[in-house]
Amino acid sequence: MLPPLSPAEEKLLLDFADPEAPADRGRDLSASSLMALLANAEFHGVLPIMLRKLREIGDAKLPDDATLRQKLCGQRDQATLVTGQSMLLQYHGERIMKALAVKGIPARIVKGPVFARKLYRHAADRPFTDIDILVDPASIGEANRTIAECGFELASGEAESHELQEYKWLEKENSSLLIELQGNLVHDTGMRRRLSLGFRELQAIDGGEVDTPASLLTIAIVHAAGGHKFHRLQLCVDVLQGVRALQSPESETRLLEAARMTGIELELATVLNVTGRLFGEPRAIELADRIKPDLSIRLARWLITGNMLLRVNSREKLRSRLSRDAFRWVQRLARPRPYPV
Repeated sequence: MLPPLSPAEEKLLLDFADPEAPADRGRDLSASSLMALLANAEFHGVLPIMLRKLREIGDAKLPDDATLRQKLCGQRDQATLVTGQSMLLQYHGERIMKALAVKGIPARIVKGPVFARKLYRHAADRPFTDIDILVDPASIGEANRTIAECGFELASGEAESHELQEYKWLEKENSSLLIELQGNLVHDTGMRRRLSLGFRELQAIDGGEVDTPASLLTIAIVHAAGGHKFHRLQLCVDVLQGVRALQSPESETRLLEAARMTGIELELATVLNVTGRLFGEPRAIELADRIKPDLSIRLARWLITGNMLLRVNSREKLRSRLSRDAFRWVQRLARPRPYPV
């Protein structure tokens, strides 16, 4: 269980997690508060951002506490290793992409490395632990054979992988290197009748380009609410950065059209609403409000709150889990909205 945070400390955690928030908001904290914040930041996947901001503040302005200094030193060393791991993963991901291209298999890398490069000013703020490669379901068999030829072994059961459209591959010489081949970014088969985000949908959203702000934000929303259940703050930070990348009314229109096409209007309205309220980002809330709320959206917004997300591993974790499990059932039971053909 994570160290509890006061409401003021929760606000500081959000400031540390926001890549664009000023670094000096963490000055004059006690050693115990910083230790608690570091533990929460690590759990929520935003520790690299917090460590960068503490470096910008300067160690001389932090509490002179031996335990705190030791913890910071260990976490900084670990962050360096994670950055190196991300670079190694990116190398292997690019190697596999070249092999797929030689065979004429259309594919794209999604999530981690693309988010880091496209959405974050400091790429090290967004490390990643695997490489996700998205292909059309019809190409999964040949893509799997290609990954095997690149020196990887299948680490997931074939039957389950086929059902989820997600194949996990580990490098033979280094089992810490994980490649995930995806046929669809929505793995829950109960939800896939309503929402789908695959290679063809992303091509349609991008409209002849690659990794447009609309497609990146669509992926971030599906990742937060479709692939996961709001289990850490990093998911909403990706969404926050995705909102900031929408630089024009045309991009916003493309995003809303993507939501209708892929069936993620419920997820968009829910994720943007909680992200906007957590980080004080009115544009996210305004975009969420452009989706006409039905009963499922109203219920989802009631279930998914900032407190639920921040306290996912606190004394209130059971309440948080029940809310997130209930949200998953809302997703499964929600009726598809008609999309004009």
